[in-house]
Amino acid sequence: MKIIAGHKFYTFEEVLKKQMKQKGFKEGYEKEVARLSMVHQIKQARLAKKMTQKNLAKKADMPQSVIARLESGRQGLSFTTISKIATALDKKIELV
Repeated sequence: MKIIAGHKFYTFEEVLKKQMKQKGFKEGYEKEVARLSMVHQIKQARLAKKMTQKNLAKKADMPQSVIARLESGRQGLSFTTISKIATALDKKIELV
């Protein structure tokens, strides 16, 4: 914590540490981190195959806008969507 001109400023790590102690926060935070990690993996797999969002969407039988929203992190992931995208990218879904 820093005090500048009478105002307290906290680092992200300080705020996160405090929030992690609140009931339900840690579980929600970890779920969101996992979701964003999956989104990142999907985008990286698409780029590794040199596919555009439009190409992936067509192969997965969904609108390109779904891929764009998913990659931006603004859209949640249903199992059906993940399954279609994984198939289009020649990937398997694993539970670990």
